[in-house]
Amino acid sequence: MPLALLALAIGAFGIGTTEFVIMGLLPEVAGDFGVSIPTAGLLVTGYALGVVLGAPLMTVLGTKVPRKRMLMLLMGLFVVGNLLSALAPAFAVMLIGRVVASLAHGAFFGIGSVVAAELVAPQKKAGAIAMMFTGLTVANVVGVPLGTLIGQHVGWRVTFAIVAALGVVGLAGIAKLVPELPRPEGVHLRHELAAFKNAQVLLAMAMTVLGFGGVFAAVTYIAPMMTHVAGFADGSVTWLLVLFGLGMVGGNLVGGRFADRALMPMLYVSLGALALVLALFTLTAHDKIAAAVTIVLIGALGFATVPPLQKRVLDQAHGAPTLASAVNIGAFNLGNALSAWLGGLVISAGLGYTAPNWVGAALAATALVLAVLSAALERRDTARGTTAIASDAPADRRTAVHH
Repeated sequence: MPLALLALAIGAFGIGTTEFVIMGLLPEVAGDFGVSIPTAGLLVTGYALGVVLGAPLMTVLGTKVPRKRMLMLLMGLFVVGNLLSALAPAFAVMLIGRVVASLAHGAFFGIGSVVAAELVAPQKKAGAIAMMFTGLTVANVVGVPLGTLIGQHVGWRVTFAIVAALGVVGLAGIAKLVPELPRPEGVHLRHELAAFKNAQVLLAMAMTVLGFGGVFAAVTYIAPMMTHVAGFADGSVTWLLVLFGLGMVGGNLVGGRFADRALMPMLYVSLGALALVLALFTLTAHDKIAAAVTIVLIGALGFATVPPLQKRVLDQAHGAPTLASAVNIGAFNLGNALSAWLGGLVISAGLGYTAPNWVGAALAATALVLAVLSAALERRDTARGTTAIASDAPADRRTAVHH
C-alpha cells in the first residue's frame, strides 16, 4: 500500500477523534458554559447534521479544484473548526466551531476514498479504502479514550487543541505524500449528479443508512444498557467502548480484504451476522462477559460493511464517483441520527434499555434485503445485456454475408 494512505489515515484519525470524543466530555463542557447536558448534546447533533449537509456542499464547491488541493483545504477547515472549539468564549461559538469542523468530514472521506482507490491496482481498491478508514477506527481505540482522559484531567479545551494539531500533521502529510492526481477529463457537476439516477447507487446508500444505523441504534445507548442491565460500573463504559473500537479496526480490515475478492457475498455475511448479533444482544446484555464479547462483534461486523459499501458506490458511480462517495459518508451519519432517534423512541415507550437492539437488528436485516435486491437487479440487467448482444449477432453475420 502506498505511503500516501498513511497521510489520509492520519487525517481520518483526527476526524474520528473529534467526532466521538465530545460524547465523553459533555459534562465538563456543560459545566464550563453553564448549560444543561441536553443542551450540550447539541454539539453532537450539530456535528452530525453538519456532516450530512457538508458532504455534498463541500464536494460540489470542490468540483473545480484538484483532489489533493481539496483534501488540504478540507484539513485546513478541520483545524480552524477545532481551534475555534478550543478557544470558544461561549457555548454558541463552540457550536459554530463543531459545525465548521464537521463540514470537512464527509467530503474528506468521500474524496479520500476516490484518491485511495486511484493509488492502487483495481483488485486492491477496497483494501486501500479500508486502510484510510483504519484511521477512523483506531481513533475509537486510542484517540477517543485518550482525549476523554486528557479532557477530564487537564481540560476539554486541551483535547480540542491537540485534535487541531493532529489536523496540522494530516495536512502536512497530504501535502508531502499524496501525489497530484489529474482530474478526469470531461467530468463536471452534472456528471456527478447523474450518478444519483442510478438505482444501484441509491440502493447502496440505503444499505449504508440502514446497515450502519443498526450499529448505532445499540451503541448510542450502550452506557445505560451496560450500567443498568449488565451491571457494569460507570467507569467501565470507556473500556467497553475501547472493545467496540478494537472490533471496528478488525472488521474494517477484514471487510476491505474480502470485499476485493467477493463484494456482495461479503455484504450478505456481514449484514446477516450483524442483524443476528444485534438481536442476541437483548439476551447477552444481561451478562457482563457475554455483553463485552457482543460489543466487540457489533463493532467488527458493523465496520466490515464500510469498505464494501463505499466501494459499491464507487463502482456503480463509475466515471463521476466523487460526489456519490461523499454523500455516502453523509449517509453513515444519517443512519446514526435516525437509529439514535428510533432507539430513544422505544426506550421512551417503556420497552427497556435493551429495546434499541431490536431496532438495530431490524435495520440491519432490512439492509440485507436491499443487498439481495441489488444483486438480483444487477443479474437481471446483465442477463438482458447478454440477450441483446446474442440477438444482434445473427443480424450482423447476415449483413456481412450480404455485403
